[in-house]
Amino acid sequence: MADLDMRKVRKTDEEWRRQLTPDQYKVTRKGGTERPFKNQFWNCKEPGTYRCVCCDAPLFDAETKYDSRSGWPSFTEPVTDHAVAERTDRSLFMTRTEVLCATCDAHLGHVFPDGPPPTGLRYCLNSAALTLKKK
Repeated sequence: MADLDMRKVRKTDEEWRRQLTPDQYKVTRKGGTERPFKNQFWNCKEPGTYRCVCCDAPLFDAETKYDSRSGWPSFTEPVTDHAVAERTDRSLFMTRTEVLCATCDAHLGHVFPDGPPPTGLRYCLNSAALTLKKK
């Protein structure tokens, strides 16, 4: 675990503000959510790897992306077991599981147990938290 901590990307709030657009900052550093169906990747079908907009860590392969009809990009699983971290989110008067970039702690979205096989999971993410490295 100590090795993972050494690879953590840590920046000041001001450094994040300079690096990110206002929407990216609001989503990734303040836990915001973008509008459904009005975001860059909700309907994207390009092959490639979705990466963290903050630190460029690989997060999800486009092969695991599917149309959840939620209006946000949705995936069945991350690229590795260590790509994302999870924590309990009790905001908005409900309990959900928040998904974070394991490298820089950027808020990505939430994971729900209503996805398709093989995992049964729906990683429902914000496009503002992602970039796509096309194949």
